Amino acid sequence: MKHENNWVEKAKKNAALEAVKHVEDNCVIGLGSGSTIAYAVEELGKKIKLENLRVKAVPTSYQTLMLAVRYGIPTTILDENPRLDLTIDGADQIDEALNLIKGMGGALAREKIVASASETLIIIADERKKAKILGENSQPVPIEVLPFAVSHVTLKIKALGGKPQIREGAGKVGPVVTDNGNFIIDAYFGLIKNPAELERKIKAIPGVVETGLFVGMTDIVYLGKHYKVEKLERKK
Repeated sequence: MKHENNWVEKAKKNAALEAVKHVEDNCVIGLGSGSTIAYAVEELGKKIKLENLRVKAVPTSYQTLMLAVRYGIPTTILDENPRLDLTIDGADQIDEALNLIKGMGGALAREKIVASASETLIIIADERKKAKILGENSQPVPIEVLPFAVSHVTLKIKALGGKPQIREGAGKVGPVVTDNGNFIIDAYFGLIKNPAELERKIKAIPGVVETGLFVGMTDIVYLGKHYKVEKLERKK
């Protein structure tokens, strides 16, 4: 297990290094959340200092905000910079068309907003996150939901053929609460052959804030492997 963790962490860091190469002077960028992004934030802080870059970043979570402060990355908000040059983010699963499932870290709504505001979306991950079809290996679709609507949304997801489960907090009693004050339902649909259609049906349920399905949004993926980083690009 220790040997596996060693290569995985190295793969994440190597993917992050490739993504940070896209950051240039005067860029305004989005920064996603999660363990892989932590490497990107650290490397970006080094790059800014070494190259004396003028860069501003929009963090998608309090976790990323605190990391940005730690590594000396100036932060901003979408109100001041509604259009971003690029976003660097991670993913929980990536299919062959570069569609994603995201949100196991709980920041899916803010991550999707920031990704949508970006000219380029760069995803970094280790090769374990690559799948032929989304939903493989019992990967759920995270769904951010208004607390008032949890019971209603749960019934609607069941009607769509999903198996919903309210995400419980670790180290606390009760459900996980997002940075937006909402709950998360992890919905298991099995293999998702048409993610765009499923995304549309879930988003049509009143009370759903956002889903973890990122369809047709990714431009570049850097996939860290044992001995190299594979670059995948969306077909135009």
